[in-house]
Amino acid sequence: MKAKAKMVQRHPFHLGAPSPWPLVAALGGLSLTFGGVLFMHNYKGGGELLCLGVFTILYVMFTWWRDVVREGLFEGQHTLSVQQGLRMGMILFIVSEIMFFFAFFWAFFTSSISPVFNIGGVWPPAGIEAISPWGLPFLNTILLLSSGASVTWAHHAIVAGFKKEALQGLGVTLAFAIAFTGMQGVEYMHSFWHVGRGIWFCILHGYRGFHGFHVIIGTLFLAICTLRLYWDHFSRQHHFGFEAAAWYWHFVDVVWLFLFLTIYWWGFNVII
Repeated sequence: MKAKAKMVQRHPFHLGAPSPWPLVAALGGLSLTFGGVLFMHNYKGGGELLCLGVFTILYVMFTWWRDVVREGLFEGQHTLSVQQGLRMGMILFIVSEIMFFFAFFWAFFTSSISPVFNIGGVWPPAGIEAISPWGLPFLNTILLLSSGASVTWAHHAIVAGFKKEALQGLGVTLAFAIAFTGMQGVEYMHSFWHVGRGIWFCILHGYRGFHGFHVIIGTLFLAICTLRLYWDHFSRQHHFGFEAAAWYWHFVDVVWLFLFLTIYWWGFNVII
């Protein structure tokens, strides 16, 4: 009886079984880092090592999240306390992403409010014609804000138990996301002449490139949630996977809104 009593779990938290994925992920990250450095310095085998690291990371992402879905959906391991921990983890992840993009805003305001002499002492830098915010950037803003509204519609539909409406909301969101990515590609091709123009190129294309990368990740996140919703993985009470995707997508929306208001609109009109 004592042995059986010791086996009873006296807390609501999930203690995962031994998993190989942390070790495999670490090896994949090591391969990715070393391969990237070797590839950029034209060492033989660098490209192969880089590709191996990318493949390993993608494989671990698929298998590890597959295990998490299985633990929550089929094993019932995601209690309310576990879900709360997952929410806190997602919040901390988004906060770290905010700090990442904050660095670009800091660089932008440092360069635009107090421009140095080697860019002409003005902002936009001498010889640069800033992109008008009322063209493709404004269209992209409408697309992304509309996608935020549609993903909220899908969330409310899931909470209300309306699966069909939730799928429609996610479908509209994915359509807006794909259209936004396409428009960003068109804008990038038309503004590629900025390449090599110093701080302007670093801020504009760096910020826009990283934001576009996050949009692609968010689109994949929402696409997987659409499939899981179709397969009845979500219920009215238990759908944190979708909530995490919706939070991430709203974060992408807000970052773009700040990008539009500062770098596109304010940066286009300011002359210092």
